[in-house]
Amino acid sequence: MRVGLIVDSACDLPYEFSRKHDLFILPVTAVIDGQTYIDEHDPVRTQEFYQSGLLQKGHEAETRAFSAEQIHDLFMEKIVTQFDLAICETVTKTRSLIFQNATEAMNSVLSNYERARAAAGRDGRFFMRVIDSKQIFAGQGLLAAHTLRLIDQKLAKNALRHEVETFTDKIYTCVIPRDLHYIRERARRRGDKSVSALVAFLGKALNITPVIFGQGAEGQPVAKTRSFDVAVEKVMNYAAARVEAGLLTPYVSLSCGLTWTEIEDLPGLNRLRDACERNGVELLLSQMGITSSIYVGPGSLCLALAAEPHSFSDFQ
Repeated sequence: MRVGLIVDSACDLPYEFSRKHDLFILPVTAVIDGQTYIDEHDPVRTQEFYQSGLLQKGHEAETRAFSAEQIHDLFMEKIVTQFDLAICETVTKTRSLIFQNATEAMNSVLSNYERARAAAGRDGRFFMRVIDSKQIFAGQGLLAAHTLRLIDQKLAKNALRHEVETFTDKIYTCVIPRDLHYIRERARRRGDKSVSALVAFLGKALNITPVIFGQGAEGQPVAKTRSFDVAVEKVMNYAAARVEAGLLTPYVSLSCGLTWTEIEDLPGLNRLRDACERNGVELLLSQMGITSSIYVGPGSLCLALAAEPHSFSDFQ
């Protein structure tokens, strides 16, 4: 049985990792200053966006999920014809319509795939599942990496789905938004009350840099700093200590809305790299995608790992 893994453009992973494992990227539409772009996680296009300044404040930017019809057509053309079982992991359904639209598309595909599959010369039935990752950005990337390990174990399809769905609740995510003005404005535009409430909680001093920590996309401020570098060092120290204490999957996922030069200069990054190397953990370091950057703002950082229940302060 040939198994395919689908993730959407909100999923941050290193480009070479995605290509090596033949991940299928479900695109997201980005609309910036009235111009429409399709985010397919192309690294050259992503770098161009960072250099152009289109993701900075002063530009009207939003993301839109592909419609159920668009997703249906992609699944019929690219997935049904290549795989026997497909797992589609979407960004948390509390932040996007992708899960809803992909589920609608899946139901349509499962009722109408026979002709397309026969034309491609593939025998047998086709199975598919759409799973709410309950994650954002690097957290979604971590789930994808772990899912690939499970696929390699050749689990039965129901066991695979159960393992993936259970694992979503074991992922812890740290987010450092670089500019609270930015995320407040973006949240206002899309009616996201969770982010607006976060900014209100932090108060009027929007020049602070918070560390947001929690399971999946449901985080709370655990540190307020006056410096982005101080916030980054806290997160790197937490991650390195958590790696030393043990993880539930041998990956740490880290995505940054920065140039590669800036990423390499992040305080504590080499300490985290060393901890990962000592413990046989792969650091999945990536440049934050266009979709992620529009959501949380350029210059931001997102780190995810999977571990037993703990708090951020346990590792400070």
